[in-house]
Amino acid sequence: MSDYILYEVNSKRDYHAFFSFPFALYKNCNQWVPSITNEEKAIFNPASNPVFENAEAKLFLVKNKKQVVGRMAAIINWIEVKEQGKTKVRFGWYDTIDDVEVSRLLIDAVCDWGRQNSLTYLEGPMGFSNMDKAGLLVQGYEYMNTMITWYHFPYQKQHLETLGLVKQAEWLEFKIKIFKAEDAPEKVKKYAEIIAKRYELNSLEFSSRKDIIPYVDKMFDLLNKTYDKLQSFVPIQPYQVEHYKKKYFSYIHPRFIKCVTDKSGELVAFAITMPSFSKALKKVNGSLYPFGFLHIFRALKKNDRASFYLIGIDPSYQNKGVTAILFDSIQKMFNAQGVTDVETNPELEENSAIQLMWKNYEHKLHKRRRTYKKAIS
Repeated sequence: MSDYILYEVNSKRDYHAFFSFPFALYKNCNQWVPSITNEEKAIFNPASNPVFENAEAKLFLVKNKKQVVGRMAAIINWIEVKEQGKTKVRFGWYDTIDDVEVSRLLIDAVCDWGRQNSLTYLEGPMGFSNMDKAGLLVQGYEYMNTMITWYHFPYQKQHLETLGLVKQAEWLEFKIKIFKAEDAPEKVKKYAEIIAKRYELNSLEFSSRKDIIPYVDKMFDLLNKTYDKLQSFVPIQPYQVEHYKKKYFSYIHPRFIKCVTDKSGELVAFAITMPSFSKALKKVNGSLYPFGFLHIFRALKKNDRASFYLIGIDPSYQNKGVTAILFDSIQKMFNAQGVTDVETNPELEENSAIQLMWKNYEHKLHKRRRTYKKAIS
């Protein structure tokens, strides 16, 4: 007889336990970077997250006689199911002690819910959409996670594979060294100038958030065009855009956003970078109150590390060198900000077009993360 009991989260007490469990599990892990708890809770609040117009979720906990020992979210994105024909139940927010029985109970709960909804397989870890975190860390446990990725212990990979889950998709993350201004390759600068002239393109710089607003909706449109052929993509719905504006743009200084427009002023490419918040979030420890804001503010103002967050390029301009314009602009901004090291966001391993962007820089593949799949019998 198992010493563990599975619970579906229905009470305020269990809801609190779901979001506080990682703080106990990773308490002594220097590489784990906590999320802001209120922001995590807002993801699962239909009143604040419009994704629930086309999705639903259940939260599960596993407890022993004394405490919580595992958690997992089960998610159905009905656009993915009904419009894309992917009969999938997603799982995410997967954290557990090192006992495969805990993982078994959680996976079985997700499968049961998927079966009840006539779904045929599960996949994860992943969130509601491509704007959420995705992928189980399978390489790079010695590095801190970023604010847009999860951290996992090595045994979690072993648990999923023991339970019969197999690799579905894999993401790569790179560390990139930024050239000093005087060392930046002249050929990169000249190539950016040639491409801009050849296609009559303009590079945009921003100094205030109000200057960015007219381009934000266009950025999301461009994201849909850029990634719609990738295996995990679900189109971002118009009613979700305002939510993501509020969630992410508060962390981004306008200087860290670069856009490229054509001669008619239409957006053809953009890149969103941000200062690295990993160390600041470690100090914040899940709460911005009362003094957590100070750590975030300091990371915004003075930081030698940064992260690539999103890059979008109109398909008609891909493979035409437009990224050179973005990188020339980003290089200059990083030099001005004192940024020397950059970490990329996770990129699907088949997305070779994005990975080619780092070819002119010293870079290292330092992390891999993976989603796993299993048929629901």
